[in-house]
Amino acid sequence: MKTILYNGIVVNDGKRFAGYVVIADALIEEVGVGVASLSLLQQCAVRYDVDGAFILPGVIDGHVHFREPGLTHKADIAGESRVAAAGGVTSVMDMPNCKPATTTIRDLEAKFAIAQQSSMVNFSAYIGATNDNLEEIRRVDFSRVCGIKVFMGSSTGGMLLGDGEALRRVFSEFGTIVAVHSEDEAIINANKSRFLSEMGNPDDLPLGYHSRIRSHEACLTSTRKAVDLARHYGTRLHILHISTAGELALLDSCPLSQKHITAEACVAHLLFTEADGARLGARIKCNPAVKTPADRLALREALRTGLIDVVSTDHAPHLLSEKQGGCLKAASGMPMVQFSLVAMLELAHQGVCSTELVVEKMCHAPALLYRIKGRGFLRKGYQADIAVVKRLSEPHIISDADVRSRCAWTPLTGFATHYQVAMTWVNGKLAYHQGELHEEVRGERLCFDV
Repeated sequence: MKTILYNGIVVNDGKRFAGYVVIADALIEEVGVGVASLSLLQQCAVRYDVDGAFILPGVIDGHVHFREPGLTHKADIAGESRVAAAGGVTSVMDMPNCKPATTTIRDLEAKFAIAQQSSMVNFSAYIGATNDNLEEIRRVDFSRVCGIKVFMGSSTGGMLLGDGEALRRVFSEFGTIVAVHSEDEAIINANKSRFLSEMGNPDDLPLGYHSRIRSHEACLTSTRKAVDLARHYGTRLHILHISTAGELALLDSCPLSQKHITAEACVAHLLFTEADGARLGARIKCNPAVKTPADRLALREALRTGLIDVVSTDHAPHLLSEKQGGCLKAASGMPMVQFSLVAMLELAHQGVCSTELVVEKMCHAPALLYRIKGRGFLRKGYQADIAVVKRLSEPHIISDADVRSRCAWTPLTGFATHYQVAMTWVNGKLAYHQGELHEEVRGERLCFDV
């Protein structure tokens, strides 16, 4: 059976044009320019006039925390995959800091089994590196697993890879992507001790200290170490959630196909600065911390110059009750996957970047970086993972009432967007349409060229 999405604005492969997309079963059969002919429309059993909306490849989010297993009071794979579908996200890669942490093949397969049964979008997961599981990692089939996650600084989940020899071995012995959370633990601990001492050793610190504890120096020192190791060993290093201008100086702006060191910016670091803490408080507390307006400006420019390769979310839902307290007590992390695409399109609307660049960084580049087979582009023979996004005549002000995630809040409360996801297609099946989820749709486990 054929389906056609027509009368749209296709944004794909660096181009934007009036056109249409034909879906045959799970695959894209045709991407056409201009008006769909009457003959073609008659050949398609299902027809959707999208009335001038964007037709985009589905977003590939390489950095999510769906909290299952063990933390399902916050979120789970079933629920957050539906949140993703509602946001135009068709593929996700889940992080290992759940309970138990995903550090063995058995735990990986258990997570994949849950996703196979319950995920509405396509799915993969990282295996986490520890000081004593490297032999286990050797047995992983990386054609079916997206990469290795290394915590060079501690974050939610307590998976710090603190041993120097284990870190060296991860960088030197594996040919897959090594994705790092890059903050220097010694600097973080020294900053924390100093500020606690200066304040008379209270049991907490004001939220404003968060970016001072997880400082520019902590990020730059760790990222420089990771880059030096990767250059020495030829590691496929992927630096997650770059947050400072200083780190950008360590990166190259050559084409993605020529890089073995790549970098991610998260939506939060492109939207917020530490000044937003006065309004949003712990809602924007994350690791690494959001930094200064100058850092945000540098990150935005790095999107345009190619220093930043992909945009992801670090989607990390917590209950609002867990976000209470100050710098040391409020949980770090925020939900973002439902609104990441419309937020980035809003930045394009504001002139920060182009719509074509949003598609490149959120759809094309993740597919290329992770070497995902048959996804990330609107091309004949590719999986029909598609987001249809309509332009609103009046901006919508996002509020907690819009949130589908179990956590029931968003850091984007008060954010105005001129865009709304109207449809999301996963492997040629309509998963989300005008506010309604199609519960029968299931994603597939992602495959990678190794």
